[in-house]
Amino acid sequence: MAASPQQDDFVIRVRGLETRFGENSVHQNLDLDVRRGEVIGIVGASGTGKSVLLKAVIGLIRPAAGSIVVLGHDTARLGERDRRALQQRCGVLFQDGALFSSMTVAENVRLPLTEHTMLAPALIDEIARVKIGMVGLDAEAAPKFPAELSGGMRKRAGLARALALDPEILFLDEPTAGLDPIAATAFDQLIGDLRHGLGLTVFMVTHDLDSLAAICDRIAVVIDKRIMMGTLDSLRAESHPWLRSYFNGPRGRAAAVAG
Repeated sequence: MAASPQQDDFVIRVRGLETRFGENSVHQNLDLDVRRGEVIGIVGASGTGKSVLLKAVIGLIRPAAGSIVVLGHDTARLGERDRRALQQRCGVLFQDGALFSSMTVAENVRLPLTEHTMLAPALIDEIARVKIGMVGLDAEAAPKFPAELSGGMRKRAGLARALALDPEILFLDEPTAGLDPIAATAFDQLIGDLRHGLGLTVFMVTHDLDSLAAICDRIAVVIDKRIMMGTLDSLRAESHPWLRSYFNGPRGRAAAVAG
């Protein structure tokens, strides 16, 4: 892993976050800092609001209270134009790629460039070709539709689209879910390579202990509606029952050894 970024160089700062659905409170007084250039893994038990946290940070969910600052911008204070400009600096990969089924891979990757830039069509085509190759897909994948791809290929195609606008922060929601161990390991390696090659900050919601061990600098556990931050080793030493079960079970021990 790369050397740790400067501790005061934060690209995401969350303070006092509260998210609610009706009477159900998902997060309460949640704080989180994400440093420039790091890969941070977001984990937690089912129903703790890991993906809800991601959606709040990228602006898809409006929190009930608290503040979210992304790349120096308080997201609650942005007008529509500034919000769109900030969103262009962030790439998002949802589960299974979230590709438009009626579009080819190339058309999916071209879409952000068409919507958010004034580039010439020929240049957009070239950028899409480069991004598709960047994520490890052959040129033959470009004219295919999502239904013609394997699960791993769909995730890579979705990643190519997320990288289309050269984002500074990459958000990943369960990127290895549904992949076999070989494909999951290859995807982890791809994310690690892109992080180093492009200088990305990666915000990754995952349940995959192997991913935590392989590419994450720090781990943020959503627990008791807040965040507990640590490394794989430090969290394995915690006494909280869920943490002990998750990090010290057979899979957690195997991931720690492999990492």
